[in-house]
Amino acid sequence: MNTPTTVLDKQAPATVPVRERLAVIGNGMAGCRAVEEILARDPDRFDVTIFGAEPRVNYNRIMLSPVLAGEKAFEDIVINGPEWYADNAITLVSGDPVVSIDRDTRTLATRSGRIEPYDRLLIATGSDPFIIPVPGHDLDGVVTFRDLDDVGRMLAAADKGGSAVVIGGGLLGLEAAHGLALRGMKVTVVHIMPTLMERQLDEAAGFLLKSELERRGQAIVTGGDTAEITGANGHVTGVKLKDGREFPADIVVMAVGIRPATGLARAAGLAVERGIVVDDHMVTSDPAIMAVGECVQHRGQCYGLVAPLWDMCRALAHNACRDEGACEQPTGYTGSVTSTKLKVSGIDLFSAGDFSGADGAEDIVMRDAARGIYKRVVVRDNRLVGAVLYGDTADGSWYFDLLKKGEDISPIREALIFGQAFASGGPSLDPNAAVAALSDDAEICGCNGVSKGQVVASIKGGACSLDAVRSTCKASASCGSCTGFVESLLAITLGDEVQSGPKTLCKCTSFGHDDVRRLILEKNLKAIPQVMQELHWRTPDGCASCRPALNYYLLCAWPGVYEDDQKSRFVNERMHANIQKDGTYSVVPRMWGGLTNPKELRAIADVVEKYNAPMVKVTGGQRLDIFGIKKEDLPAVWADLNAAGMVSGHAYGKSLRTVKTCVGSEWCRFGTQDSTGLGVKLERMTWGSWMPHKFKIAVSGCPRNCAEATIKDFGVVCVDSGYELHVGGNGGIKVRATDLLCKVATEAEAMDVCAAFIQLYREQAHYLERTAPWIERVGLDHVKAGLFDDPDRVTQLAARFRHSQLFCQEDPWAERAAGAHSELHQHLAEVRPLQMEQA
Repeated sequence: MNTPTTVLDKQAPATVPVRERLAVIGNGMAGCRAVEEILARDPDRFDVTIFGAEPRVNYNRIMLSPVLAGEKAFEDIVINGPEWYADNAITLVSGDPVVSIDRDTRTLATRSGRIEPYDRLLIATGSDPFIIPVPGHDLDGVVTFRDLDDVGRMLAAADKGGSAVVIGGGLLGLEAAHGLALRGMKVTVVHIMPTLMERQLDEAAGFLLKSELERRGQAIVTGGDTAEITGANGHVTGVKLKDGREFPADIVVMAVGIRPATGLARAAGLAVERGIVVDDHMVTSDPAIMAVGECVQHRGQCYGLVAPLWDMCRALAHNACRDEGACEQPTGYTGSVTSTKLKVSGIDLFSAGDFSGADGAEDIVMRDAARGIYKRVVVRDNRLVGAVLYGDTADGSWYFDLLKKGEDISPIREALIFGQAFASGGPSLDPNAAVAALSDDAEICGCNGVSKGQVVASIKGGACSLDAVRSTCKASASCGSCTGFVESLLAITLGDEVQSGPKTLCKCTSFGHDDVRRLILEKNLKAIPQVMQELHWRTPDGCASCRPALNYYLLCAWPGVYEDDQKSRFVNERMHANIQKDGTYSVVPRMWGGLTNPKELRAIADVVEKYNAPMVKVTGGQRLDIFGIKKEDLPAVWADLNAAGMVSGHAYGKSLRTVKTCVGSEWCRFGTQDSTGLGVKLERMTWGSWMPHKFKIAVSGCPRNCAEATIKDFGVVCVDSGYELHVGGNGGIKVRATDLLCKVATEAEAMDVCAAFIQLYREQAHYLERTAPWIERVGLDHVKAGLFDDPDRVTQLAARFRHSQLFCQEDPWAERAAGAHSELHQHLAEVRPLQMEQA
């Protein structure tokens, strides 16, 4: 079936000077960036038509990995939307690839038969993925990783679950493996070389990377030579190595390398070797034809990374916009020194230059095994020629700058391995000092080829915020790894004049969290599409940041009216289980207040045996966590547990997690109150309550605080005179002790204040804001005023909370699983009448 053709035609003025016709073959990053550079120099010189093989606008191909991983949507990686083509009078012909070039008539032809004349032609066809010609390489389910369609095929496979084999342990292969693993597939990476990313990493860094990926659940096979891709009924079933090992696969991703796409140029008679041969101005053997990007060969080199493309585009535009006969000689492209970063969350890796250890090179190495840090710099003739950083890449830009300039490092030789701060005379207390010391031509944003000087010029030109910088010079607009550098430059350049402004909910809207919540109520908005329409959302369907937030805000504003949108929840909330690094799930049945009984324990034991769960662990919240449950088994697991009266733990949702207790006065000789009984009552009252973030409660039976109530979101410490109520604790990465909220005399008062505090938090906090940062943001006095300034306030808030609970305490897995309805509703029959009476 032919791909539909999209043509965005330019709107030319009635009378304009005759322009040269510039045809561009390739709507990718290199072709469009070259056009951008030309427009920046001489916007009226060319009449531009761009031909793209894909049926879409120009997007950031290097950000396909975050799209596969679910961290970004396609809309987030678009570089030039339809408005860019229209604003610059560019005709875009998409989904209709060029099939031939006639140099004699200076025309080109597309697959649909369109003939386009040109005065100047730019070839930016990029590269083609290399397919290993082993048996089975053409089976259905064998895919590459080069464009959005490839991502779509991988996502379709991941939706079905199963196993994936990625052939190739380079940048693209590892990023593909990371994305598929996050999507729940069991992933095996097969790499023919003994070291992952051997072109960018030495053996030590490669080992650290392999160990970390294996720790995350991926199987990494180095030194693995593929012999055959096996299949059945035309579809892939596995990968067989030459040593006899076999790995099952529902999808095989070929990521073994790329080749310059030279077919069109070769057929047109242009000089082609490994790539299309170009000079320093990106001109081919035909003076009317230029070429740029991964398809070209310059001074014997072909480049597969993005940074050299930007240098090529600048040289091309400088020459293309030069008037004939001008005395000025354009600056040519002389080649690039490249650097590499791996786009896998939680792995910091940087590599640049030559680290092969050739004659005359000196290695300086630092290892910190406890922190997983490895640094190696290579020096030759007192010049930095290579660097490999793993675990701490903060000085990557500084090393890269030294490497490109070839400066004499003798004065800082002894401190070089410790980074810029030490090499400059000792650690600086100013976090911006390292960025300030960079030269103006130091690269800040590798994705878009933006230097420090360009960022500063953008700021001085009026870009007073991070978003403004992104929109003007594109620094930090792609992968975001340079955001810290850009923020430092804003602080250095503007000082107190930096415009932070109110933080918007996300890039889809100009409204902040508080405004969105207020307008949902004021405008009586009761559906996500209605909110987006009324509040002028910039995207058609929102994004991964705003949809879960809107779903929660609507659920909180209209309990019982708004229907929870499961698709707008994170995967752990949808599954009522936590996805683990190997693609399986862990399940935490709810045990009220940490109590259990023989029936429940037998049910858990039966589930563990029946579904072959490899591990059961006691959690910090006094529950049993069952690991290794397959996604397809989750409904049946919950049905079996429901048969014993155990509902979903909501243990990984933005909701109440658990209520931790000690044994209290019933058993402990120090206990002053029945902490276990109160804990059970609090958990029965609050379970299933959706919240802005996870929420934990604990009840300690005496000031010895065995249940750790003073690091929970809501903590009760029993004393002789009653109950101390604490709020805003956090025992995570940043430990925060609770603030004392109040003291009450009875259990009923403690439960009312708990319900009221939760409701105030639910109605005021931002989505994904825990109680600790919420209280730090608004202040404890604000919270106390919201609860106690009006004598009826606690009663009102508690009533609203209990009313909303009537529509929250459900178990979706129980609803879906056969035979589970009666047990669930029997339990709800015990809980809801009490709530109705209290409400």
